[in-house]
Amino acid sequence: MAKKRASDFTLLLSTILLVFIGIIMVFSSSWPDALYKMKDGYHFLRKQLIASFLGLVGLVFFMNFNYKKLDKLSLFIFIASLLSGMLIFTPLGAEFHGARRWVKLGGFTFMPSDLIKLGSVIYLSSFLSKKKDDIRRLGKGVIPSLIIIGISCGMIYAQKDLSTTFTLGVTLLSIMFIAGMKLSHLGALMAMGGIGVYKAISGESFRAKRFLAFKDPFADKVGFGWQAVQSLYALGSGGLFGLGLGKSRQKFFYIPEPYNDFIFSIIGEELGFLGSLTVIMLFLLIIWRGIKIALNTEDLFGCLLASGITALITIQSLIHIAVVTSSVPTTGIPLPLVSYGGTSLILYMGSIGILLNISRHADLDRS
Repeated sequence: MAKKRASDFTLLLSTILLVFIGIIMVFSSSWPDALYKMKDGYHFLRKQLIASFLGLVGLVFFMNFNYKKLDKLSLFIFIASLLSGMLIFTPLGAEFHGARRWVKLGGFTFMPSDLIKLGSVIYLSSFLSKKKDDIRRLGKGVIPSLIIIGISCGMIYAQKDLSTTFTLGVTLLSIMFIAGMKLSHLGALMAMGGIGVYKAISGESFRAKRFLAFKDPFADKVGFGWQAVQSLYALGSGGLFGLGLGKSRQKFFYIPEPYNDFIFSIIGEELGFLGSLTVIMLFLLIIWRGIKIALNTEDLFGCLLASGITALITIQSLIHIAVVTSSVPTTGIPLPLVSYGGTSLILYMGSIGILLNISRHADLDRS
């Protein structure tokens, strides 16, 4: 009997370190909000600790669960994720801050969009691994794949969540590209996607105002430019070494929910450029190992699945950091493995578990 290979230690260590940093920064950045709204400064910390534990259980489970079984279960996983998204439009759907993107079951609340992201990556990877000879054909490969992408992204866009829709769309397109689609088809799809994003922004007044504020956030610093300006203040005041852990000023109700969509701002303010660079380097390690695993895995499904998970983490991390540095218009998207949010943390840790399992089947340098 062949000896079982070890999982990728660099990937595992980088993930654990990011989750650990996330727990500390969620506690630090959420203390004022938790004390004011919940009368309990430890409220968000407790929830993040529970999510981290469940995420660790998911990571260990999928690390030991043969990823090839996901190929057989892919359609079921995809349909289940879409059904979870439909629950938003039932009485179980919950609305926070004017957005209806959550499902509440008893005392448990989750975001179906996170389930849809992972379910779509698994299913499209499975679908394209069986269409490797047809992916360059428009009728047999590209259009069926676009239908899958349209259903997945459409379900999230129906929740008025453009940033997550964009993240998933680019991730799924990257899987198609890696599967071997023609560059001419990719270029056409990117152009169509760009037109779609433009229409989505111009079609909603609040999105259009956010885009105008992005061009010069200080021109409307008490309106739509508020978050970008406060985020830049936080990053700028952090300097090289930061103000010190727990000493952020912008978390005191200047940045809304600093423990979620703008947690990287608080990292920059409290831990400085060096702390921010450490977080970025840990993400780069995860991305590097994910690419290595995808390149060295033994089958197409494993390659596409590893590529999709790595792309999802890469794109969402880039968008989050770009938002807090005012490099793109302000939008709400958490930093994977770091931001507060149970569903996101559990799903991303589970996804890393899948990557770790694929690494056991990959021909990697394990020295």
